[in-house]
Amino acid sequence: MASSVRFTVTPTKAEDLPGASDTSPDLSSRSSGKVRFGSRESVYRSEAYSEASGGLTTYAGADSPDPSSVEHGDVKLSSTYINNSHSVDDDDFYDRNLALFEEEMDTRPKVSSLLSRLANYTNLTQGAKEHEEAEIIGGKRKPSKSPQMGTFMGVYLPCLQNIFGVILFLRLTWVVGTAGVLQALFIVFTCCCCTLLTAISMSAIATNGVVPAGGSYFMISRSLGPEFGGAVGSCFYLGTTFAGSMYILGAIEILLMYIVPKAAIFVSTNPDDEAAAMLNNMRVYGSIFLVLMSLLVFVGVKYVNKLASLFLACVIISILSIYTGALVSAFSPPDFPVCMLGNRSISQHVINDNRCAKTMLIQRAPAVNISTNDTMNSTETQTVPPLTVEKATDLWKHFCNSSDLNAVCNNEYFVQNNFTQIQGIPGLASGVITENIWSSYSSKGDVLERGPHPSAHRPTVSNHYSYVFADITTSFTLLIGIFFPSVTGIMAGSNRSGDLKDAQRSIPIGTILAILTTSLVYLSCVLLFGACIEGVVLRDKFGDSVKGNLVVGTLSWPSPWVIVIGSFFSTCGAGLQSLTGAPRLLQAIAKDNIIPFLRVFGHGKANGEPTWALLLTAVLAELGILIASLDLVAPILSMFFLMCYLFVNLACALQTLLRTPNWRPRFSYYHWTLSFLGMIICLALMFISSWYYAIVAMVIAGMIYKYIEYHGAEKEWGDGIRGLSLSAARFALLRLEEGPPHTKNWRPQLLVLLKLDEDAHVKSPRLLTFACQLKAGKGLTIVGTVIPGNFLQTYGEALAAEQTLRHLMEKERVKGFVQCIVAQKPREGISHMIQSSGLGGMRHNTVVMGWPQAWRQSEDPQSWKTFINTVRVTTTAHLALLVPKNISLFPSNNEVFTEGYIDVWWIVHDGGMLMLLPFLLKQHKVWRKCSMRIFTVAQMEDNSIQMKKDLATFLYHLRIDAEVEVVEMHDSDISAYTYERTLMMEQRSQMLRQMRLSKSDREKEAQLVKDRNSMLRLTSIGSDDDDETDGAEKSAENRRVHMTWTKEKALQMITNTQTNAASCCSTPEGFRDMLNIRPDHSNVRRMHTAVKLNEVIVNKSHDARLVLLNMPGPPRNPEGDENYMEFLEVLTEGLERVLLVRGGGSEVITIYS
Repeated sequence: MASSVRFTVTPTKAEDLPGASDTSPDLSSRSSGKVRFGSRESVYRSEAYSEASGGLTTYAGADSPDPSSVEHGDVKLSSTYINNSHSVDDDDFYDRNLALFEEEMDTRPKVSSLLSRLANYTNLTQGAKEHEEAEIIGGKRKPSKSPQMGTFMGVYLPCLQNIFGVILFLRLTWVVGTAGVLQALFIVFTCCCCTLLTAISMSAIATNGVVPAGGSYFMISRSLGPEFGGAVGSCFYLGTTFAGSMYILGAIEILLMYIVPKAAIFVSTNPDDEAAAMLNNMRVYGSIFLVLMSLLVFVGVKYVNKLASLFLACVIISILSIYTGALVSAFSPPDFPVCMLGNRSISQHVINDNRCAKTMLIQRAPAVNISTNDTMNSTETQTVPPLTVEKATDLWKHFCNSSDLNAVCNNEYFVQNNFTQIQGIPGLASGVITENIWSSYSSKGDVLERGPHPSAHRPTVSNHYSYVFADITTSFTLLIGIFFPSVTGIMAGSNRSGDLKDAQRSIPIGTILAILTTSLVYLSCVLLFGACIEGVVLRDKFGDSVKGNLVVGTLSWPSPWVIVIGSFFSTCGAGLQSLTGAPRLLQAIAKDNIIPFLRVFGHGKANGEPTWALLLTAVLAELGILIASLDLVAPILSMFFLMCYLFVNLACALQTLLRTPNWRPRFSYYHWTLSFLGMIICLALMFISSWYYAIVAMVIAGMIYKYIEYHGAEKEWGDGIRGLSLSAARFALLRLEEGPPHTKNWRPQLLVLLKLDEDAHVKSPRLLTFACQLKAGKGLTIVGTVIPGNFLQTYGEALAAEQTLRHLMEKERVKGFVQCIVAQKPREGISHMIQSSGLGGMRHNTVVMGWPQAWRQSEDPQSWKTFINTVRVTTTAHLALLVPKNISLFPSNNEVFTEGYIDVWWIVHDGGMLMLLPFLLKQHKVWRKCSMRIFTVAQMEDNSIQMKKDLATFLYHLRIDAEVEVVEMHDSDISAYTYERTLMMEQRSQMLRQMRLSKSDREKEAQLVKDRNSMLRLTSIGSDDDDETDGAEKSAENRRVHMTWTKEKALQMITNTQTNAASCCSTPEGFRDMLNIRPDHSNVRRMHTAVKLNEVIVNKSHDARLVLLNMPGPPRNPEGDENYMEFLEVLTEGLERVLLVRGGGSEVITIYS
């Protein structure tokens, strides 16, 4: 008769883990169900993972039990466990090698399963979407291609394209001519230093984990919190939007001034109205360009990306033509004559006859006179000299309003000075740099004059004259505000982090090299412009003195049109890039849901294009175009960019000073002083360039900050402000009460449990030494102890114990708090301390306690039962637990290890404590020179090579340097040694239990004889046997009615028990009887796990300075507590220093920034 085997599989929901994808195997594929066994039956089963359903499918097939071995519905066991490969199947539900951890597999998955889930975490959908939301296991994502862009194409060239812009071609020559070479070099150098220091800070933040695309907004918001992130992100969005306006205005200026001047719609015959007419032209054409560009971006950003290479080529060719023209000018300067009246420059637009003079001489045709000589009868021909006529030029007519040379000119300067013609481009070898080295600032309406020191008295000159006038009042501060946008664009690399092959390497190198390249170009251009171009031409913003040519174009080779066409297309490309990036930045802010009224702009087309955000961006850009002046728009966006860079530096400085455990940038060339210097430079440039714009920008940011603080959605991103609040007082404590700390802010806040002896001396002072090495003066440390007794009677002892602990903390240089609790029973006092220590957010999350030494030799089980009870309490409270074993062998603060290893045995994943603790220990001088090794265990079905590769990749993104080794543990038969040791453990436990019962009963009887009226006081005060021996006490009370125990009877029983136990283990017959007894199956499997793991750990880590190991949880059944202690002893035998680690059930380490 065929029988069936029934077993129950209870699915357990898997926890969300970082990097989960639907293509990865389920983390809980080996632990997402529970199989219920009988005590003496074996269950054969098989499992198959179904990717479609994500669950377990159980079926009967080849792995079904043999029908011959099944009788009456029960599966038989073989006669003996030794060398039996069939009694426990290889596909048993829990791995035989990890049976010690089987009760926790549903919450603490195997390392191999975790790594398999994390293998594809780099394929996360990149973007400003919060990475925590992208980690949902159930979410379906399309498989993305592996990013392949390197440093040059992915970071360097995009940064060059974004940094080089309209200011280089339209305003740099004017800045050099107005400020002089020295001050221009200082302006360029200061702005470049600002961006370089910001790039260093940005590189540190960008390499501190995986940074999804989002640029500075993502970095600031995740480093300084949603309030600062939203405020500065909004300012950065406004800056990018106004940058688009500036680029469009620059393109229109090039179009109407230098390419097609006749395309102007508004033309004024009155010189006083020419500026207003040009502004109207800029508004009309700017609006048209904005609509066309917005439509192009709306149709598809792919077209913008295809044109990006063309725009970049235009920039590079234009810059190369400038350098080539400067070198050529040293040998053959280009011919660009400039007409001067005295030292004043004349606009070439009014010179129609190309005569730079007051008058011109016109020669008439020579006259021939023929006379006849009558005498000689001959004819003579006489030539009359040609008649030279002096005639007025167009300039005379313009200044004197008459073509008559005898007319009286009212222009005194015209009468006293003559016209001369100079070369606008004297060349590199002309030495003109000596004249251009000093500044020449002017007021609006002043005439541009030659020389570094123009006349101090500049009378107001009418615009009706053909001079070249200054269109705005210039100053050093104004030039900084106008020039600074030309060094922005350093965030282009971080915005492309999702497309980079190795973002943590490419972003710092590419960004810094791009800044150094552009800085070198700007500084060299300042010198070349000052050495090649006449000063009065440099100060001519629109090139009126050189026939309306672009001033920088006059220096280019082979033609000015190279610069004109190149700058036009590059400026249009920069405008498209701004209109592409700004809506996506706004969409990222809206999707983060930190500013409620921006929520609508998070929606877009089906493919994710930000339609509504693009519409708002176009409206705001139109406001900038209506300003219509490049010189007025540039300082506005300078404010927003400077504020953004200021907070990037602040974020880096704050993270560095806080030294949070998650702050581990791969870019190591940073320092908080550099970040503070960059922050100071940004703040200074803001107020130097335009103090009122700076105040307006700060007011806008402050209003957004307050709005987010009061009405925004609550977000916890592990920011530095929250970490800083841990050291503040009431305000910080109230802030910390708002929610649990983020993974990035997690650090071990220790509760160190110390035990005092009868003389109030600490038994294990090295526990405090270990705590000092682990904390390095950071975070919270509470040192606690329990004083047995009554609080009313032992208050003085508690004060003395507290003082003792304070002195010890001062000696060990541990900064923290002391807490002493008086309780009747130590275990209750420890439980109360674990529950009540700390205040608000300043609560412990990790408990440190010593290992109960010599627990086997102690007749009183109080110590190890208190230990196990503490383990259970910390597990229930979701606290981490650290148990240093052999604490007396741990080094003091003066014993520095010069070499050695810290070995981590990562068996099950319990939140990453095993990864974080060695990193924290290595911050202390004692462990700093120790190397870190990580071992993990692979089972038969695991791919150890892939596990090692995945673990190395995981550690790389954790920014932790460690050697990786995967130890293969093959399934093996349970040895006789394992069975013998298990049996001896159970016999010893049973014998000690009987001895304790006899002692307890004897003491109760003695007490009954003394006081028969005190039936409730039969046990000694403070004994910890009450909870564990309730059943024994009840049976003893029942027996007390029928018999009276005597000392002789008790000794006789103990002697008989010991004799029987000894004889059982000493004779061959006794050994066979021990085999026939058959120890508990679960205990055998746990002992097998402990023995095998111990063999592997001792083999690999016998010479390690410290071994960190997952600590298994205590059994759910309290009857196996003593066996649990034995398992831990077997697991750690032969190791000098061991740190048993048990996580608190939450993630404490992350790959993200």
